[in-house]
Amino acid sequence: MTIMNIVHQLQGIGVSPGIAIGRACVIRQFEPGITGETLADEAAVEREIALFREAVGRSMEELILLMAGAETAVEEILGVQVEMLHDPMWEGEVLSKIGTDRKNAGDAVLEVTQDLVNTFGSMEDEYLRARAADIEDIRKRVMRYLRTGAAGTVEGWADHFVGVHEMVGRDEHDGVSDAAAFADQILVAMDLSPSDLIALDISRVIGFATRTGGKTSHASIVARLRGIAAVVGCGEGLDFIVDGDRLVLDGVTGILLVNPAPDVVEQYVEKRKEQLATTRFLQSLKGKEAITTDGIAIHLSANIGSIEDMEQALEYGAQGVGLLRTELLFMQSNSLPTEEEQFIFYKNILVRAAGRPVTIRTLDIGGDKALPYLPFPKEDNPFLGYRAIRISLDRKDLFLTQVKAILQASVFGECRILLPMIGSVQELRQAKALIAEAKEDLTRQQLAYDADIKTGIMIEIPSAAIMADQLAKEADFFSIGTNDLIQYTLAVDRMNEKIKALYDPFHPAVLRLIRNVIEQGHLNGLPVGMCGELAGDPQATLLLLGMGLQDFSMNAPFIPVVKNIILQSSMALARAVCAKEMDNII
Repeated sequence: MTIMNIVHQLQGIGVSPGIAIGRACVIRQFEPGITGETLADEAAVEREIALFREAVGRSMEELILLMAGAETAVEEILGVQVEMLHDPMWEGEVLSKIGTDRKNAGDAVLEVTQDLVNTFGSMEDEYLRARAADIEDIRKRVMRYLRTGAAGTVEGWADHFVGVHEMVGRDEHDGVSDAAAFADQILVAMDLSPSDLIALDISRVIGFATRTGGKTSHASIVARLRGIAAVVGCGEGLDFIVDGDRLVLDGVTGILLVNPAPDVVEQYVEKRKEQLATTRFLQSLKGKEAITTDGIAIHLSANIGSIEDMEQALEYGAQGVGLLRTELLFMQSNSLPTEEEQFIFYKNILVRAAGRPVTIRTLDIGGDKALPYLPFPKEDNPFLGYRAIRISLDRKDLFLTQVKAILQASVFGECRILLPMIGSVQELRQAKALIAEAKEDLTRQQLAYDADIKTGIMIEIPSAAIMADQLAKEADFFSIGTNDLIQYTLAVDRMNEKIKALYDPFHPAVLRLIRNVIEQGHLNGLPVGMCGELAGDPQATLLLLGMGLQDFSMNAPFIPVVKNIILQSSMALARAVCAKEMDNII
């Protein structure tokens, strides 16, 4: 293989730390299109329905096989896909397209899954947006068996990609790719599914780069679990890479170098040694408390949405859960989860937390997070519309069911209730009245719950940040949600490519609001935490400490990085950094 003499640098998103230096193995993924063919008669309909059900059955068998012996977190990831395949709503929509619209099984699966991918992929919340990859994984798996039939004989790799595990690790080229002969492979693809990575022979694959993807995708989580360096979101520049190109991939900075000069490679070899030493050092901090050099203990928690996230949080040394997003449970169901189903979900998280505090946010839907079984009227500006606590106070039945489930689970650990998008004292009072009503109902049923459970509010609307002094008299704690607070304060949609550069967490107006919330909380004896992305930004750690923030909740991989900063700093230094920064904005 002749290596192309082209050198260029791509900037993606580093999602799994490590520096990988090796040869490109390009995965050319075949994406089947809609054929538009219609079925001639009922016999054809029955035949396509049988093919679909056979493909679903084979897909489930494959997932269960992959789950056998896998790590707990990996098993949970694949379990989500099994649940999706069992989803009667998804199956019903596919069968309806086959039976009513006379579409072939392949077209039906493609159309239904594409609608779901579009729904999740357009969501503002990165965690939920990343779930589109799981739906894509299901689509590819089912389509593979629809193409190959019951025997499962897969066509040649030259035509389409059906699973990295079927290619990587072979001793012979088998007509696949000359790059398959290299021991140190860096996979290059449009995207990689979680199950593709789960089945990798990591003795030969040292990294991967994808055109799309995000930090919270399941593929990114699996890469971190397996210790595979990874960069996602590299964009169209990835299309110019060919098999055998020498690559240098930095899973921290997100840099991908194509055919770099030998001296550059040597620089990255040295950088890799330093990075490995840093990684080992950060891992050694897992069991240590985050205490400043002058003895102030800081609480570091994780933001999670599932039991596998809980496992990952513990691996990174989280002292608890500062934000449990409950909407994912609702979005993965084909109908509103029952009180019992919610209770089991919350209970399992609390049991796994093993006494560590868990803050459960009540349902935060609306805006970009829709439930297909709970349709809302179309809104011109949904982010300023019917969402979060506004839905809960309007649909009291939904709210009471969720609160009763949380209350019953609260006896299994240290649990707090967090209310999203509170904008006024009146809204908080209404929510507290409903929580009291839920408690009375459980008391009448003689069901146990923590009568002293704390109720806090997300400070993510400017009105709440400005009125923090009044809200502090009604709430038990504050949790600052910086993602929405920044958007609403600056009137900037961070998902809008044309203006996302204006999304500035360090804007003077944002910093003043954050400082006011922390100060008012402390003046009223309230614990104040932060669960937005700013809490996990190492550049903000000393500034926030200096403001008086002592409870940080973030995506788990950032915990050791932030902890290291805290361990090496004093509160005196943090206050000095804060004073200097705030003086500069006055």
